[in-house]
Amino acid sequence: MASGGAFDRWPEDYDRWYERFPYVYQSELNLIQRLLPPEGIGLEVGVGSGRFAAPLGIKLGLDPARGMLQLARRRGVVVVQGEAEHLPFLNSRFDFLLAVTTLCFLSDVALFFREAKRVLKKGGVLVLGFIDRESSLGKSYLARQQESRFFREAKLFTPSEVAALLSGPGWSSPEFYQTLFTPLETLQQVEEIKSGWGEGSFIALRVNKE
Repeated sequence: MASGGAFDRWPEDYDRWYERFPYVYQSELNLIQRLLPPEGIGLEVGVGSGRFAAPLGIKLGLDPARGMLQLARRRGVVVVQGEAEHLPFLNSRFDFLLAVTTLCFLSDVALFFREAKRVLKKGGVLVLGFIDRESSLGKSYLARQQESRFFREAKLFTPSEVAALLSGPGWSSPEFYQTLFTPLETLQQVEEIKSGWGEGSFIALRVNKE
């Protein structure tokens, strides 16, 4: 998982994105909220500035970037500095894990999934949110990737690629949902949620540890 860098140097700049695109943020937040368990001990991996953990009531967050963790702490999240591929927690510790826009910054996604399985209780839930590489937004990000201080080294995935990484033993079949059907710059309302993928740019999935 990428550490430091732009997220340490300009955390406020990154965080302001959510204020610039409030309908995008709320659309993503609504989708994630629908997939999370209503209760239990949870962890957000790649908590960033706490924009998801705080309103969703997730008390604990992990991230490698100190600058982002300072913002998350201000939002009331208990923070731990660390990497997704080496979660500093005991086996079977959590009822659910959340990772939003985190996969694209990992050095080893398969290793993170193994770690997620290790720290989840049996029947525990993993919820992922990410931008579909083949969506209009994904293609736009890739076209301007070298211009972005934050996404320059990001690797976007397709839903089918993520599903393949979760196809090994120990996981249930993932449920996919989507939102963001309108370009970010013209979005003037909170978007609906649909099952599956292929139309929306923001994808979320829920999978259980068997």
